[in-house]
Amino acid sequence: MAGLAHHVFFTLRDSSKSAIDTQIAACKKYLQNHEGCTLFAVGARTGDLQREVNDQEFHVSLHVHFESRQAHDAYQVAERHLQFIAENKDHWAAVRVFDSDLADA
Repeated sequence: MAGLAHHVFFTLRDSSKSAIDTQIAACKKYLQNHEGCTLFAVGARTGDLQREVNDQEFHVSLHVHFESRQAHDAYQVAERHLQFIAENKDHWAAVRVFDSDLADA
């Protein structure tokens, strides 16, 4: 296995640019540079891409790839991850998480 992909899509209660920027900053502060992380990316939905297949129901997407399931599981209970949730959960209207085992290239 080539690792595990952890993708999170946040729908915020406040859809303002300021709220979106604050959520992105919080992700950067608490969720990057965890042990076993091989890729970290976060950003706002690209609003002008509106094909039928484009999901419009989120404001911020987070993408973290881990070298192993064990690295992912450690991240889930890491103090910084738990602090991120505690400090930000009141701003979320919905959160969707998609975890996938990555295929070898």
